Amino acid sequence: MSIKKHIPNAITCCNLISGCVATTYAFSGNAEMALLWIIIGAVFDFFDGMTARLLHVSSPIGKELDSLADDITFGVAPATIVFSELQVMEYPAFMESLRGFLPFAAYIMAAFSALRLAKFNLDERQALGFIGLPTPANALFWGSLVVGAGQWIESYPWMVFIVVAGLFVSSWLLVSEIPMFALKFKQWGWKGNEVKYIFLMTCCPLLACFGISAFAIIIAWYVVLSAIIRR
Repeated sequence: MSIKKHIPNAITCCNLISGCVATTYAFSGNAEMALLWIIIGAVFDFFDGMTARLLHVSSPIGKELDSLADDITFGVAPATIVFSELQVMEYPAFMESLRGFLPFAAYIMAAFSALRLAKFNLDERQALGFIGLPTPANALFWGSLVVGAGQWIESYPWMVFIVVAGLFVSSWLLVSEIPMFALKFKQWGWKGNEVKYIFLMTCCPLLACFGISAFAIIIAWYVVLSAIIRR
């Protein structure tokens, strides 16, 4: 039995394990380490597909395993980051009675991530771009937001409304019909790649100015730019 056909699935399992580690750190309130392991999972997610193509060993089970791993790393882990954040945030006095229940709303995002991944497997329109927000982008948005702006978020009682509203908006974006561009280049010229180059050029100053929080801004800008070019 050739061992090479198992290599992509082994890499996918490393993605899944990374998501489990990220979730564990998120439960303990360590958003920095949770985000780090989400990023590590994203690296494994990138290489499992590439490895399968290089070794010519793609399989239906690999596709299903990839979706299961992605829902842990890019669905459950970021949802747990939000769950832990909602537990420690300041609440308006009239909402204190909800502190024991409201954080669980974060797992709506995990459910919508699973729905998006199932939809992605069946949607043949997403060969060159995306329909709806990709789960890794959503995970990076929430992880970087909590890591970079967590102290500020926790300082104002009204921020709980923003976080919960953002939770529902991002869940909707995961399964929306909004076409979103992918950073895939058939050729490197400006023509035909204008949006991609504009996006990449704006990322650099944002990273320089805002640090880790810039990733949340970049993902938001990605969604806005995708919506603009759709028009």
